[in-house]
Amino acid sequence: MNLILCGMMGAGKTSVGRAIADLTGRVWYDTDDIIVKQYGPISEIFTSHGEEYFRALETETLRGLTAQDDLVISVGGGLVLRQENVDILRQNGKMIFLKATMETLVQRLRMDTERPLLHTEEDLKTRLEKLFSEREPIYERVADFTVKVDGKTPEEIGAEIMSIV
Repeated sequence: MNLILCGMMGAGKTSVGRAIADLTGRVWYDTDDIIVKQYGPISEIFTSHGEEYFRALETETLRGLTAQDDLVISVGGGLVLRQENVDILRQNGKMIFLKATMETLVQRLRMDTERPLLHTEEDLKTRLEKLFSEREPIYERVADFTVKVDGKTPEEIGAEIMSIV
């Protein structure tokens, strides 16, 4: 069974994924990292081909990962918006929603220049609030477990997840 970490950008999926891998000896993958290594920067993919193309790359990436077992997989913030991706992940995994408050997300992302969905005319907090209001119900629906991350280290969150699963 794989452990899948989902949640908003800035929630700590990458840091927590690494912490769980260190704690358990499981192999950790980040879907965004895999896509960047194979296709180039996500911002360039969005600019050149659009968001829908990027979402298709996410689905393709998942198919390769979920054929394996005992992995820790950190997925991009929008990956679970596609039901097809959720179905693929559920075949061999438990999904954990890493839930962060808006204050935590703004703090962590205020200097980020790489995430294409944050580059809009709106200020960061307004944009994040819109994304969060669209995505939080989906994260809640697809997750097997929800873990609040505010004020905790990645290692503490990883240990909490392992005690739950």
